[in-house]
Amino acid sequence: MFGISSIYILDQKGRVLITRQYRNELPANIHETFNKKLLEFDEYTQKPVMIDKDGYTYIFIRHNNLIFMTVCSQNANCLMIFSFLFRLVQVLQEYFVNVEEESIRDNFVVVYELLDEMLDNGYPQTTEFKILKEFIKTESFQLKDKKQPEQTNFNVVALVSNKISWRKEGIKYKKNEVFLDVIEKLNMLIGQQGNVIKSEIIGQVQVKCMLSGMPELKLGLNDKAFFEAQGRQSKSRAVEFDDIKFHQCVRLSKFENERVIQFTPPDGDFELISYRLDIRVKPLFSVDVLIERKSATKIEFLVKAKSNFKPKSTANNVEIFVPVPDDAEQPQFRTAHGSVNYMPEKEAMCWSIKQFGGQRDFMMNAVFHLPTIVSPNRDKFQKMPINITFEIPYFTVSGFQVRYLKIQDKSGYNALPWVRYITQNGEYQIRMN
Repeated sequence: MFGISSIYILDQKGRVLITRQYRNELPANIHETFNKKLLEFDEYTQKPVMIDKDGYTYIFIRHNNLIFMTVCSQNANCLMIFSFLFRLVQVLQEYFVNVEEESIRDNFVVVYELLDEMLDNGYPQTTEFKILKEFIKTESFQLKDKKQPEQTNFNVVALVSNKISWRKEGIKYKKNEVFLDVIEKLNMLIGQQGNVIKSEIIGQVQVKCMLSGMPELKLGLNDKAFFEAQGRQSKSRAVEFDDIKFHQCVRLSKFENERVIQFTPPDGDFELISYRLDIRVKPLFSVDVLIERKSATKIEFLVKAKSNFKPKSTANNVEIFVPVPDDAEQPQFRTAHGSVNYMPEKEAMCWSIKQFGGQRDFMMNAVFHLPTIVSPNRDKFQKMPINITFEIPYFTVSGFQVRYLKIQDKSGYNALPWVRYITQNGEYQIRMN
């Protein structure tokens, strides 16, 4: 496996802002070849990996008005390079907040220093911001104010050589606590007859760690594979995790062999787990719309919204966006629950309900006037989907459950774990009937 031969940061016109050569094996104008290759494709056919006739491999990502591009002269690990490029952008965001052409030009000295520390002969090395901040003391300029991270006096050399590079030693808290937020976003497309066409759950476990010392944590989930490996039956619903990603602090071998999530957490906020579940679930909300054209210049909507989750749960800040004709005017709304606003910029009316209990249904009536001159796109609204936004606390649509969270430290202090569940909308759409 070969590393990166050179790295470029280009503006949106392909002009070089930053370049660093790690091997003297590339032509000086190699970026011009990349720009020509880029012009061969449009935005739909463009691929993030390209190979030219000389065998050079170009791997790039876009961020704001910048292109981060690497060139490899021989076979390279593309996933490693993509991972590094995204990590480079994250580190630059920690320094400059907004990563764009102006901030790169204002801080080119810092960028060069970062590239020298993060890459050695084209191979990724230290990519942790807290460690890089101790090495690189050059002042950076931000496009907007941001609270500067706290200065630390820990031993950087020890931290780099330590296998736990994401946490420093000597952390102390008066009250030891750890907070887990299980957040699931539901992407769903519902057909005209109420049938589920597509459903997908995107989940993440966010952690706020306020623990002293170097604690060891064990997290148990209602993982179907765990119960199968133990030859046990779960008393509650078990979840089959096929597509799951962990923070680097998790011991992967422990999870693969025993299906136990064991880790020494970073201090503060971080994402411990992200996962995707491609499963069919019952719609949380259903919406029926009855449209009646009173006359050539008047149209009436009767909207019925129903929640299908359990009565003990309540959805907060529900917004139902119902498409209307693009030339609709003079709206009149009537509902006993929530409020309705006409949003002409979205060609929709928004029905807002602050709290929507489970197994409840509400009605709303709307009347719009139409101009005598018919808009060419007047009937387009019937092909547009209804969109719903919501948040349901203390609820996960997948049945994801934290079975236990054990905290151990050499000092033997008592710590309090807290777990919170939230379900939110992703792209939740219902086709008009």
